[in-house]
Amino acid sequence: MRTLINFRREKLLKNTNTRLSQKGFSLIEIMVVVAITGILASIAIPSYTDYVKKGKAAEAPANLADLRVKMEQYYQDNRTYVGGTCAPTSGDKYFTYTCSVAASATAYTLQAAGKSAENMDTFNYTVNQDNAKTSKYDGGATVNCWVTSKTGTC
Repeated sequence: MRTLINFRREKLLKNTNTRLSQKGFSLIEIMVVVAITGILASIAIPSYTDYVKKGKAAEAPANLADLRVKMEQYYQDNRTYVGGTCAPTSGDKYFTYTCSVAASATAYTLQAAGKSAENMDTFNYTVNQDNAKTSKYDGGATVNCWVTSKTGTC
């Protein structure tokens, strides 16, 4: 009887040790996790990139509106746009700003062109003295407003 009990005890201990030593994940489980992660990344990364570009693109309309106010204030004081400022006060991290004053000195165009170093070179915004706005957002068609999203709506 004692041998039977010892035999069962040894068998039970052997099975317990075998179960405890089998830890970890199988190759199939790891492959499923990698596949799910890949699918989620393929959806999330483009969305995040668009979100970042939208945030960067917001700089141009804000600075162009500020520059337009400065040009109008300069015209109010000097009755000409020649010599008006074309440097944004809040910085120019993602865009380069230029001013072009017409020969008549009563018209101007302000332009914000995206910097290629910031991956914004396909963005372009303009405004003139009549507040006529145009924009080209991420390589899309030029529209007569300031587009701030990939959908192309103003």
